Amino acid sequence: MGQIVPGFKLDNLPPQRDKVETIEILRHTSRAAAALAELKGIAKTIPNQAMLINAIVLQEAKDSSAIENIITTQDELYKAMIINQSNISSATKEVVNYRRAIFHGFDFIKEQGFLRINDIISIQQQLVNNAAGIRSMPGTVLKNDTSGEVVYTPPQDKADILDLLSNFINHFNQNEQDLSPLINLAILHYQFESIHPFYDGNGRTGRILNILYLILNNLIEVPILYLSSYITENKSEYYRLLNQTNRTGEWEEWIIFMLKAVEKTSLKTIAKINIIRQLLNRTIDEAQQKAPKIYKKELVELLFEMPYSKIEFVVKRLQVERKAASRYLRGMEAIGILESQRVGRETLYINRQLIEVLKK
Repeated sequence: MGQIVPGFKLDNLPPQRDKVETIEILRHTSRAAAALAELKGIAKTIPNQAMLINAIVLQEAKDSSAIENIITTQDELYKAMIINQSNISSATKEVVNYRRAIFHGFDFIKEQGFLRINDIISIQQQLVNNAAGIRSMPGTVLKNDTSGEVVYTPPQDKADILDLLSNFINHFNQNEQDLSPLINLAILHYQFESIHPFYDGNGRTGRILNILYLILNNLIEVPILYLSSYITENKSEYYRLLNQTNRTGEWEEWIIFMLKAVEKTSLKTIAKINIIRQLLNRTIDEAQQKAPKIYKKELVELLFEMPYSKIEFVVKRLQVERKAASRYLRGMEAIGILESQRVGRETLYINRQLIEVLKK
């Protein structure tokens, strides 16, 4: 959450309809919806969607955490996910927690088809790894990082916070309405960040709720669109518009910002999926030609699902013995598809070309 003026009284949802459905907003809504629909279709062309989910969720975890100045590297993240390391950095732990929280929320949507306030609390607990829950003590204020000036005082009374959250979750779960869910996404994100219900993790929780809302409304099927990279690139504008919406009650610029985030992130994700798909096809052809005795389509797909692989993964996925799994991985390394790296007692096999694609 960012720079919002103090003393503001947060209203319940929904806002006044004519404020959130201007001609300019509707124009941007159409463009964002078209890009998102194209992304949904392109995603279905990947034979194993787990490849996309793992890769893009991890990138989102990294980008979203970076907004909160939690910095780690891609290599550290992959290693942390597959090796029990006692010396993992606190930043890397937080990003791994973010990834876990995304899947935790995705499970709620798949199993229930809606979210409850307790589910949001559970997602936040996965993020911050504590059970402090909803703020119950007054005194939370947000300050300017440079000057120390109080820039926003969120609701202080726990009963008020719970009332606002109840109104928020009712609006979140409502699917029988004629307002575009993309406009509603912008409204909901603003509202959650303004409620600021937790002591910690509000921004990251809010960004997870964005993707869950898109899935809930069938705009995408799996968690592959995240707005954190766009927010990071436009961080000062993001906070300026949150501030402006609170100060003036005018929604247009804020909603257009979020619609542009959806459109541009969708197009960027489409481009990345196309590159991954091309690399997958090239890798399959290369493995078939250079190592026909060990080539298995399931093996190549695993190397794209888990760019850092190890023998145990191959044993489990291909239902083979360790000796055969080791031979497959070493064979892929011999023809240049994988690169091995020793970490402690483990040997990791890295799909370096894919890692480079994901870093861009």
